[in-house]
Amino acid sequence: MKTAKRFVALTELFLLFPGVLFMAALFMRNVQPSQYEPARTAGRVVDWFSARPFLGLGIFLVMLPFVALLLGCATIVRNLWRDATLRQATLEMFALVRAHLATLVIAAASLVAAGILFIVGLHVITD
Repeated sequence: MKTAKRFVALTELFLLFPGVLFMAALFMRNVQPSQYEPARTAGRVVDWFSARPFLGLGIFLVMLPFVALLLGCATIVRNLWRDATLRQATLEMFALVRAHLATLVIAAASLVAAGILFIVGLHVITD
């Protein structure tokens, strides 16, 4: 059973790789001027995706992540139905989240604030 889970995990990573590559290239392209590396290479990756709308957008950025989402959800539901220990752990996790919801919201808001400050800092440095 662990072999099947590992196969699904590797398949999902493979399906998500083009989308992650594109998003990372979008970020890297905007970090510094396009005449410098790695912004130049990132710009070429973005240009490759945009020059092939059916393959780049339709297949790599929509269809493959959608298949990964369906495969992941189906695997999780199947594992929840078959594994009583996993069901119990899931119920305990939801109880913990409910008991400490305010703390989790504060932690999430702090992480979002750090991300915003990081992005703004990069923007200020690059301009």
